[in-house]
Order: sequence, then structure tokens, then C-alpha cells
Amino acid sequence: MRKSSTDGSASKRSYGQYCGLARALDVVGGRWSLLIVRELLVGPARYGQLQAGLPGIATNLLAQRLRELEEAGVVERTLDTESNGVAYMLTPWGHELRDTVAALVNWSSPLMITGPQGDAFQGHWLVVAVDSLLRDKRFDESVTVGLAVDDVIVSVHVGRTGARVELCGDTVPDTVFRGDPAIVLGLASGMLPIEQAVAGGELTGRAADLAVAFG
Repeated sequence: MRKSSTDGSASKRSYGQYCGLARALDVVGGRWSLLIVRELLVGPARYGQLQAGLPGIATNLLAQRLRELEEAGVVERTLDTESNGVAYMLTPWGHELRDTVAALVNWSSPLMITGPQGDAFQGHWLVVAVDSLLRDKRFDESVTVGLAVDDVIVSVHVGRTGARVELCGDTVPDTVFRGDPAIVLGLASGMLPIEQAVAGGELTGRAADLAVAFG
């Protein structure tokens, strides 16, 4: 890669190719960039929240990546109403990366079979992962179930128009399946049969609801 920038200065690394894929990678191909997008697909986040959700990233690198994504028009700043401070969110163009992220999540399925093997996992990552795994599916029935890892519960609502996945609020679904990350993701991906998942986790509610969502 050579260094370039839109104003001609030598500050940004670029493949220097007139190719859509190359130019897309110029913007989001840097280390951590798509993981920042993953965090912001869940919702706006303050700098400290982003750093907490990206274990292993150096604070100066996070600041650099946010600056690059902001300059590229992928990320923008907004007011965090809770702290009256700065939060980051995806622009409408940035939100269009949801399909790209979903495709990569589905493509990664063979890489996930081995389990975490010591890698970090945070419960809120389920929002993007499960949304990606269910993105192209349609369902004959409507049901809402919860998926839980540690102290995080994700609400999964499925129906004829598809699936909606979000962090669970004050109201917890009647059916909640709790397990370790590999079991929960295996269930959501359809690679782990429901009976086997339930045997390895903890189910509150009806197994039939899991069958509607993940069967």
C-alpha cells in the first residue's frame, strides 16, 4: 500500500487502485475499523464505551481510527444525552456496512466451530452476530426469545418480515436461553441442534419458541 489522502497529502495509506473493493478497503480495511463499525451497529457509543467493547485496542489507535472513519464520512459525532458529552454513531452511509458485516459474519462460520480458544467475548456482540445470522430468513410464526451470555440478554424477535435483534431492555422475554458463547452462536447459526444446545445451556420458557426462531 502507498500513502495518500483525498487532498493529495501523504497521510493516509491507500492501495492506489481505481477499484471499488480497493477504495472500500482504503476506508474500512484498517485494523480495528470494522470492529468499530460492529460496536456502532449496536448503537451510538461514547469513547470509553468503544474502548471497553474493543479489548486490546490502544487508546491512540482508537482515536486514529475514529478520526479516519469520521473524515471518510462513515462515523459522525453526536451528543450523548446521559453525560452531555460526545458520542459516536454511524452515518447513513456507515449504516450501509451492515450488509457487508453480515456477509462476513456468515462467511466466518467455519472459523467459529472451534470455539473461543481463549479469545475474548462480550455479550453485546450477539446483537450484530445474531442479526447477521438471521438476516435473510423469514419465519412463519412470530415469537420473541432472549439469548443470554453472562449478564447480557439480547432480544430476538422473528416474524414474517424477518428478524429484529437488540439489547434487552427492562422487559425480558418469557423464553430465554442462556449458555456460553459457542453454544449460543451455534444455536443461532443453526449449526447446533436445539436439543443439543439446550442440553449444554439453560432454558427458561419453551423450547418450541427456540424452534420457531432457530429451527
